[in-house]
Amino acid sequence: MDGQQQQEGDDFTEIVEKYADFVYNIALRMTNDPHDAEDIAQDAFLSAYKAYSSFRGQSQVSTWLYRITVNACLMKIRKEKKAKLLTQTGIEDVNIPDWTGEPGKAAVNAELRRALEEAVARLPHDLRIAVVLRDAQGYSGQETADILEISVASLKSRLHRARVLLRKHLEDVAVRPA
Repeated sequence: MDGQQQQEGDDFTEIVEKYADFVYNIALRMTNDPHDAEDIAQDAFLSAYKAYSSFRGQSQVSTWLYRITVNACLMKIRKEKKAKLLTQTGIEDVNIPDWTGEPGKAAVNAELRRALEEAVARLPHDLRIAVVLRDAQGYSGQETADILEISVASLKSRLHRARVLLRKHLEDVAVRPA
Protein backbone atom coordinates (compact mmCIF):
# COMPACT_ATOMS: atom_id res chain seq x y z
CA MET A 1 0.00 0.00 0.00
CA ASP A 2 1.47 3.35 -1.00
CA GLY A 3 1.34 6.50 1.15
CA GLN A 4 -1.73 7.94 -0.58
CA GLN A 5 -3.72 4.72 -0.14
CA GLN A 6 -2.70 4.62 3.53
CA GLN A 7 -3.85 8.24 4.00
CA GLU A 8 -7.20 7.49 2.28
CA GLY A 9 -7.64 4.44 4.52
CA ASP A 10 -6.92 6.51 7.63
CA ASP A 11 -9.32 9.25 6.46
CA PHE A 12 -12.04 6.71 5.79
CA THR A 13 -11.54 5.10 9.21
CA GLU A 14 -12.20 8.51 10.78
CA ILE A 15 -15.36 8.85 8.68
CA VAL A 16 -16.61 5.44 9.82
CA GLU A 17 -15.92 6.28 13.47
CA LYS A 18 -17.64 9.67 13.18
CA TYR A 19 -20.70 8.56 11.16
CA ALA A 20 -21.33 4.95 12.28
CA ASP A 21 -24.28 5.86 14.52
CA PHE A 22 -25.61 8.29 11.92
CA VAL A 23 -25.66 5.61 9.19
CA TYR A 24 -27.10 2.97 11.52
CA ASN A 25 -29.91 5.29 12.65
CA ILE A 26 -30.87 6.08 9.05
CA ALA A 27 -31.05 2.38 8.26
CA LEU A 28 -32.99 1.65 11.45
CA ARG A 29 -35.59 4.32 10.67
CA MET A 30 -35.95 2.99 7.14
CA THR A 31 -36.26 -0.69 8.05
CA ASN A 32 -37.52 -0.65 11.63
CA ASP A 33 -35.35 -3.73 12.21
CA PRO A 34 -32.05 -3.53 14.18
CA HIS A 35 -30.56 -6.60 12.47
CA ASP A 36 -31.36 -5.27 8.98
CA ALA A 37 -30.06 -1.85 10.00
CA GLU A 38 -26.70 -3.37 10.99
CA ASP A 39 -26.47 -5.22 7.66
CA ILE A 40 -27.39 -2.10 5.71
CA ALA A 41 -24.89 0.04 7.63
CA GLN A 42 -22.17 -2.45 6.82
CA ASP A 43 -23.19 -2.53 3.14
CA ALA A 44 -23.35 1.28 3.04
CA PHE A 45 -19.84 1.67 4.47
CA LEU A 46 -18.52 -0.96 2.08
CA SER A 47 -20.04 0.92 -0.85
CA ALA A 48 -18.72 4.21 0.51
CA TYR A 49 -15.23 2.75 0.88
CA LYS A 50 -15.27 1.54 -2.72
CA ALA A 51 -16.39 4.98 -3.90
CA TYR A 52 -14.25 7.03 -1.51
CA SER A 53 -11.46 7.72 -3.99
CA SER A 54 -14.02 9.34 -6.32
CA PHE A 55 -15.64 11.47 -3.58
CA ARG A 56 -14.82 15.03 -4.62
CA GLY A 57 -16.23 16.87 -1.64
CA GLN A 58 -18.92 18.61 -3.70
CA SER A 59 -21.35 17.77 -0.92
CA GLN A 60 -20.89 17.21 2.78
CA VAL A 61 -19.71 13.77 3.87
CA SER A 62 -22.98 13.31 5.78
CA THR A 63 -25.05 14.01 2.65
CA TRP A 64 -22.89 11.62 0.61
CA LEU A 65 -23.23 8.87 3.25
CA TYR A 66 -26.94 9.55 3.58
CA ARG A 67 -27.46 8.93 -0.13
CA ILE A 68 -25.38 5.74 -0.04
CA THR A 69 -27.31 4.50 3.01
CA VAL A 70 -30.67 5.30 1.43
CA ASN A 71 -29.62 3.38 -1.68
CA ALA A 72 -28.56 0.41 0.46
CA CYS A 73 -31.94 0.53 2.21
CA LEU A 74 -33.77 0.66 -1.10
CA MET A 75 -31.89 -2.37 -2.38
CA LYS A 76 -32.78 -4.33 0.76
CA ILE A 77 -36.43 -3.23 0.66
CA ARG A 78 -36.76 -4.14 -3.00
CA LYS A 79 -35.34 -7.58 -2.31
CA GLU A 80 -37.69 -8.34 0.55
CA LYS A 81 -41.02 -6.54 0.08
CA LYS A 82 -42.29 -8.39 3.17
CA ALA A 83 -44.95 -6.14 4.62
CA LYS A 84 -48.19 -5.05 3.05
CA LEU A 85 -47.78 -1.44 2.02
CA LEU A 86 -50.19 1.40 2.60
CA THR A 87 -51.30 2.44 -0.86
CA GLN A 88 -54.91 3.60 -0.76
CA THR A 89 -55.46 7.11 0.56
CA GLY A 90 -59.20 6.69 0.98
CA ILE A 91 -59.33 10.48 0.98
CA GLU A 92 -62.83 10.34 -0.49
CA ASP A 93 -64.28 8.49 2.50
CA VAL A 94 -62.40 9.75 5.52
CA ASN A 95 -62.38 12.94 7.52
CA ILE A 96 -58.70 13.59 8.25
CA PRO A 97 -58.18 15.30 11.62
CA ASP A 98 -56.17 18.49 11.70
CA TRP A 99 -52.79 17.80 13.30
CA THR A 100 -51.33 21.24 13.76
CA GLY A 101 -47.99 21.59 15.43
CA GLU A 102 -44.88 19.50 15.34
CA PRO A 103 -45.42 15.75 14.65
CA GLY A 104 -42.90 14.81 17.36
CA LYS A 105 -45.00 16.52 20.06
CA ALA A 106 -48.10 14.56 19.01
CA ALA A 107 -46.13 11.32 19.40
CA VAL A 108 -45.43 11.78 23.10
CA ASN A 109 -47.97 9.10 23.87
CA ALA A 110 -46.19 5.73 23.66
CA GLU A 111 -49.06 4.07 21.80
CA LEU A 112 -49.16 6.82 19.21
CA ARG A 113 -45.39 6.65 18.78
CA ARG A 114 -45.55 2.90 18.20
CA ALA A 115 -48.43 3.31 15.77
CA LEU A 116 -46.56 6.08 13.95
CA GLU A 117 -43.42 3.98 13.60
CA GLU A 118 -45.50 1.06 12.32
CA ALA A 119 -47.32 3.30 9.84
CA VAL A 120 -44.06 4.81 8.54
CA ALA A 121 -42.61 1.33 8.12
CA ARG A 122 -45.62 0.34 5.99
CA LEU A 123 -45.35 3.30 3.60
CA PRO A 124 -44.07 2.59 0.08
CA HIS A 125 -40.30 3.04 0.14
CA ASP A 126 -40.22 6.25 -1.93
CA LEU A 127 -42.67 7.94 0.47
CA ARG A 128 -41.01 6.49 3.57
CA ILE A 129 -37.60 7.85 2.59
CA ALA A 130 -39.02 11.32 1.97
CA VAL A 131 -40.75 11.36 5.38
CA VAL A 132 -37.72 10.04 7.24
CA LEU A 133 -35.31 12.50 5.66
CA ARG A 134 -37.54 15.56 5.90
CA ASP A 135 -39.64 15.01 9.02
CA ALA A 136 -37.61 12.65 11.19
CA GLN A 137 -34.06 13.70 10.33
CA GLY A 138 -34.88 17.38 9.80
CA TYR A 139 -33.24 17.95 6.44
CA SER A 140 -34.50 20.95 4.50
CA GLY A 141 -36.68 20.44 1.45
CA GLN A 142 -33.81 21.25 -0.89
CA GLU A 143 -31.37 18.97 0.95
CA THR A 144 -33.89 16.12 0.93
CA ALA A 145 -34.59 16.60 -2.78
CA ASP A 146 -30.83 16.62 -3.47
CA ILE A 147 -30.29 13.41 -1.49
CA LEU A 148 -33.16 11.69 -3.31
CA GLU A 149 -32.09 13.19 -6.64
CA ILE A 150 -35.58 14.55 -7.34
CA SER A 151 -37.07 18.03 -7.72
CA VAL A 152 -38.42 19.94 -4.74
CA ALA A 153 -41.88 19.75 -6.34
CA SER A 154 -41.64 15.95 -6.51
CA LEU A 155 -40.53 15.87 -2.88
CA LYS A 156 -43.52 17.98 -1.84
CA SER A 157 -45.84 15.62 -3.69
CA ARG A 158 -44.31 12.57 -1.98
CA LEU A 159 -44.52 14.21 1.42
CA HIS A 160 -48.15 15.14 0.89
CA ARG A 161 -49.10 11.60 -0.16
CA ALA A 162 -47.15 10.11 2.74
CA ARG A 163 -48.72 12.43 5.29
CA VAL A 164 -52.23 11.70 4.02
CA LEU A 165 -51.56 7.97 4.32
CA LEU A 166 -50.08 8.36 7.79
CA ARG A 167 -53.00 10.47 8.99
CA LYS A 168 -55.49 7.96 7.67
CA HIS A 169 -53.65 5.07 9.32
CA LEU A 170 -53.33 6.90 12.62
CA GLU A 171 -56.81 8.39 12.72
CA ASP A 172 -58.16 5.78 15.16
CA VAL A 173 -55.22 6.13 17.53
CA ALA A 174 -55.21 9.94 17.43
CA VAL A 175 -58.91 10.48 18.12
CA ARG A 176 -59.32 7.74 20.73
CA PRO A 177 -59.74 9.21 24.26
CA ALA A 178 -56.79 8.62 26.58
